[in-house]
Amino acid sequence: MITEQTLRELEGVARKAGEAILEIYEAPDFGARIATETKSDESPLTQADLKAHEIIKTELTQLSETELAELPQLSEESAAIDWDTRKNWQTYWLIDPLDGTKEFIKRNGEFTVNIALIHNGNPVAGVVYAPAIDTMYSGAKLLGAYKNGDRIEARKQLNATPLKIVGSRSHLSAATEDYLNQLIEPYELISMGSSLKLCLVAESKAHRYPRLGPTSEWDTAAAHAIVLAAGGSVSTLDGTPLQYNQKESMLNPHFIAQ
Repeated sequence: MITEQTLRELEGVARKAGEAILEIYEAPDFGARIATETKSDESPLTQADLKAHEIIKTELTQLSETELAELPQLSEESAAIDWDTRKNWQTYWLIDPLDGTKEFIKRNGEFTVNIALIHNGNPVAGVVYAPAIDTMYSGAKLLGAYKNGDRIEARKQLNATPLKIVGSRSHLSAATEDYLNQLIEPYELISMGSSLKLCLVAESKAHRYPRLGPTSEWDTAAAHAIVLAAGGSVSTLDGTPLQYNQKESMLNPHFIAQ
């Protein structure tokens, strides 16, 4: 489905989008503007989101593999594509140009550029780039998973204690708190923003990520692909593998990555 060369090209696309985001993120007037313009079309958040979106949209059409370059794209910034159109897509790109808006606004560095390749409902390749900390995660079916070019694996040290649970830095739900309270084994809660939570599972820095709150498909797909490429799993609460583009709503069911 995807070659190592194409995976490197996707990393380049994500890095280029990340550089555009950083230009806005590191601007001297960022703090003053984000405080007053968060929801406006001229806000740093909106500008960064749209700049990254346009770069990814264009760069994907320039991939060396023509078949992949011509695939449809679904982005958080183009979510108006109707179900009657996309329900017929077998293979497509699923993109979040700037995942972790709360982290972006707080300037804690934990926001990412997410690009995933979906085939028959399954994420088969993905890149997640965190530009503020210059960290690149990537992975693809049959190619494995990588962090800054080094191979990573999920499910290492499964019997280590305490159990390392990763959760949202910005919005830990009541359901997640209930889940944690019901755990028998001792655990350590690791707080992290954006899709980096899934990436921690992919590199075995966390054993489990229970997501018992709302997410959209573009939030999770890229990092989901990396978890799978690293040998992990992402399943709904009934044990069914999490899939994409199976319904009109873009909201994911609750899931557990491990």
